[in-house]
Amino acid sequence: MTSPADVPHLTPNQINALVVLMVEARRLTNVELKELAGFTLTGKDNRKLVDLGLVDTDKSRRTFAHELTEQGWRVARQLHTAAPPKQGGSTTRSLFVVLSNLHRSLDRLRVSHGDFFKQTEATAAPATSEPRHQAPVPTATATTAAPAAAAPVSAAPMSAAPMSAAEVEALVRSAYRDLATAPGAWVGLADVRDRLADTDRAALDAALRAMVGREDVRIIPVANTKSLTARDRAAAVRIGNEDNHALAIGPA
Repeated sequence: MTSPADVPHLTPNQINALVVLMVEARRLTNVELKELAGFTLTGKDNRKLVDLGLVDTDKSRRTFAHELTEQGWRVARQLHTAAPPKQGGSTTRSLFVVLSNLHRSLDRLRVSHGDFFKQTEATAAPATSEPRHQAPVPTATATTAAPAAAAPVSAAPMSAAPMSAAEVEALVRSAYRDLATAPGAWVGLADVRDRLADTDRAALDAALRAMVGREDVRIIPVANTKSLTARDRAAAVRIGNEDNHALAIGPA
């Protein structure tokens, strides 16, 4: 799903900027870039990354601040698929080796780059994977509280009570089995959502995020965004800093 053709020709400094912004997963000022990596992003390097739509630069401050765009995340994930620039020497070649093995390892662990590098201090959870499992908790509480409210109402509470996280996951797995041509085959989330049109969107998103932690589940973004339809984009689930569009359940 990645191709060298998707990676533009970049200078070593531009590559370094993308990598640092990816692993920090936050907006960085030039002062922070200098402190962290020993360089700043200015002039032609900055202008090219902005023109390519890879970096968003805030010039309203005295010191510029930079952050990866969605396209920037895609290219940063794919850097290892292209040949490293010759002027980068052994340092850039070594970096590409690290990026290639990082991609291989995250793919094996079924963890996105966005989730792996996500800043934990921005959330209340102590680990990057925790937010995926927090959303279903209110659902379980509401389900437990439903019987207390059921007394004054006849049959309504049964239909109004939200489903548990386990129930929503079971629906997702059932829809996947109906849609997939074989276990482990890729299925578009748009098709899954169509099958589960009566399921609450927030509950379904929470279930999908939680399922990423399962050994048999993979949820990924589509690298070739030009192939995505408006329906695909609308059906995407946000995990970390990425919109994900495809689901596979079963052996890789």
